[in-house]
Amino acid sequence: MQLLQRIGAMVMNLSSALGLYPLLLNKVISRLRKPPWFPRLILRECEMVGVQSLPVVLLTAIFTGMVLALQSWVAFHRFGAESMIATVVSLSMLRELGPVLVGLMVAGRVGASFAAELGTMRVSEQIDALWTLSTDPVRYLVIPRMLAAMLMMPLLVMLADAIGMAGGYFISIHALDQNPHTYIVHSFDYLELIDLYSGLFKAMVFGAIIGLVSCAEGYYCEGGAAGVGKATTRAVVVSAMSILIADYILTAWIFK
Repeated sequence: MQLLQRIGAMVMNLSSALGLYPLLLNKVISRLRKPPWFPRLILRECEMVGVQSLPVVLLTAIFTGMVLALQSWVAFHRFGAESMIATVVSLSMLRELGPVLVGLMVAGRVGASFAAELGTMRVSEQIDALWTLSTDPVRYLVIPRMLAAMLMMPLLVMLADAIGMAGGYFISIHALDQNPHTYIVHSFDYLELIDLYSGLFKAMVFGAIIGLVSCAEGYYCEGGAAGVGKATTRAVVVSAMSILIADYILTAWIFK
């Protein structure tokens, strides 16, 4: 009986935790139907999500492209297909590595920030104070953060794709002694618009996941300072896992 009670408690706790995300999403969708939308807050959050994330995103992208070019050369050199390095780098960055790596970096940086900010406001009763001022906390705190994440993620991914391909070009030309013209031609010969659009669509979905998970963890946080720390950790872990799961689902759906 004790074992069954523990299993039942675990199932109930898991269901309660997972139910916070659709609950908050329903609130966000219902409030998006009519103003106010606080555009200044949205722009401020866009600056925090997009501009302030550029260093870590671009650094990750350029070294990913460089490492991808090196590893591709090692594999393709065995059967004389070094000319396909450019195709592998461009396709990999546009379809998978760009959206996924940017999503993971943003989840670690922005998701933790969202959860910590909202969690601190919850435990210090600032969110409750907004209700007394006739201000909807979901409309004022959650919606700007979610919209900013959804809007900025595709832009960050576009920059990461370009920088990652540039990193692969730099290594291939200056370290692997490939022909620059041939590399550029092969970078774009086998690309299609679906490769770009799929990556940008994934980025927007990943942004929604990061915004929803991190805001839900912070908005429903409880337990004082320790609760804020746990909520921040859960926000990053759940966001990262959800991004990887969503990446497989979207890839299977888009390229089936």
